[in-house]
Amino acid sequence: PRRDSVLAVFGVGIPSAIATFLFDLDYVIIDKLMVSYDDLALAAVGIVLKVERFPLNVGIGICQGMLARRLGLTIAGISIVLYELFAVQFAHLFIENPQTVELASQFLRIRVLATPLMFLSFFTVYMFQAFGKGRISLFLGVTRWLVFNIPMLLFLNAVFGMFGIVWSQVTADTLTVLLSFYVYWKYRPVMGDAPKRA
Repeated sequence: PRRDSVLAVFGVGIPSAIATFLFDLDYVIIDKLMVSYDDLALAAVGIVLKVERFPLNVGIGICQGMLARRLGLTIAGISIVLYELFAVQFAHLFIENPQTVELASQFLRIRVLATPLMFLSFFTVYMFQAFGKGRISLFLGVTRWLVFNIPMLLFLNAVFGMFGIVWSQVTADTLTVLLSFYVYWKYRPVMGDAPKRA
C-alpha cells in the first residue's frame, strides 16, 4: 500500500477508535457515580443503558453507512415515543423489583430525549470521516466526550445528584450538536470548490 493510503486509513480509523474508547469510558463513569447512591439506582441505570443501546446502535449503524439523516431521526423519534409510553414495560424485561422498575422508567424517559441529539452528533463525526477529514472527526469525538459528556456527568452529579447523572446526556449532547453544526457550516465540502483543509 502507498503511504498516503495508509495515512488515510489511520486518519479515519484512529478517531473512530478513540471515540469508541471514550464512549465506553463514559459508561464506566456513569456506573462509578451511580454506585455511590444505592443498589436500586445502579440497577436502574444499568437497565436504561441497555435499553437505550437499541436506538443508539441503529443510529450509529446508519451514520457509519451514511444512509440517511432523516431515517436516523425518524428512528430516534419513534424511540422517544415508545420509551416514554412503555418505559415501565421495558424496565420489566430486565427486573421485577417494583422500586427498581419505577426508577429505571424515570431514568429511561429522561435519557431517551438525548437520542436524536446523539444521532446528530455521531452523524457529523462519521460524515467528516467519510470526507477524509480525520482531524475534524477526532476533534468532534474527543470534544463530545472529554469537554461535554464526562465533565457534565461530574458537574450535574455534584449539583443535582443521581438525576443530574441521567440529565447529563441531554445537556452534553445539546452542546455537542451546536458545536457540530458550527463545525459543519465552517468546514463542509462545497460542490465545485476545493475542500477546506481540516
